[in-house]
Amino acid sequence: MSHELAPAAADGGAAPRPPRRRTRRPLPWALRLCVLVVYPVASLLFELRYRHAERIPPTGGVLVVANHVSILDPLGCARLVWDAGRVPHFLAKQSVFVGPAGAILRAAGQIPVARGSSSASSSVQAAKDALDAGELVVIYPEGSVTRDPDWWPMQARTGVARLALTTDVPVVPVAQWGPQRVHDYHAKKLRLRFRAPADYLVGGPVDLSQLRAQVRAGRPLSAELLHEVTDRIMRQVRAQLGELRGEQPPAAFHPGPQRDLPGDIAGDVPGDVPPDVPDDAA
Repeated sequence: MSHELAPAAADGGAAPRPPRRRTRRPLPWALRLCVLVVYPVASLLFELRYRHAERIPPTGGVLVVANHVSILDPLGCARLVWDAGRVPHFLAKQSVFVGPAGAILRAAGQIPVARGSSSASSSVQAAKDALDAGELVVIYPEGSVTRDPDWWPMQARTGVARLALTTDVPVVPVAQWGPQRVHDYHAKKLRLRFRAPADYLVGGPVDLSQLRAQVRAGRPLSAELLHEVTDRIMRQVRAQLGELRGEQPPAAFHPGPQRDLPGDIAGDVPGDVPPDVPDDAA
């Protein structure tokens, strides 16, 4: 496997992808600075190995949904998206948007989330606006690194379903496996090593056409519907992770944490509806 995109088929295959300088659009200074930092760091830490990165659409709004195995996940996932010719916009906890680094992240188009506050809905709207504007948004629906002892996805939050059902963009599932070898969240250990294998499997878009049509026709975004869509998306991510690992994934999702812990710094998801809570109470 290679970190390069697979070439388009010469006969009967997909059309050649447009040049990356076109699909990435002009970059603001803050985003250029982030690339200068993230690109070499990810290259040093990981041997990035992609499967089907060409499934990431080269243009238009895209919602990339990934599992969460390490606080270092955004480094590898950002490289995956960048190498596919797109610019990633991450939903991340507001706690990382502090000081000069926070100002740079905001200027680079990253989206802060204040979960459990009145501003959480504005994060949903900011992500939706980015998708509607043709940007690529990366979301970790688990909200933090998985607590499953075997690193399978845990029960996800439903913000991903809200975005998936209220936009018409492709929802692209991505399974990742390997960043936990460098930072083990469960053991709270950083094992610095160069070029640790990190594998990424990009799936085809999740088919939500019927449910989207029902929502456009007036079906409310109930807790039941949001959990149904969230689980549908995450089951696809889990199946892809099983393929990457060469293992059979578990049938159920591990329970999510009851509270946030230090180190839950990336991938928070707004707009969650807890189980058995009516949607209008969220």
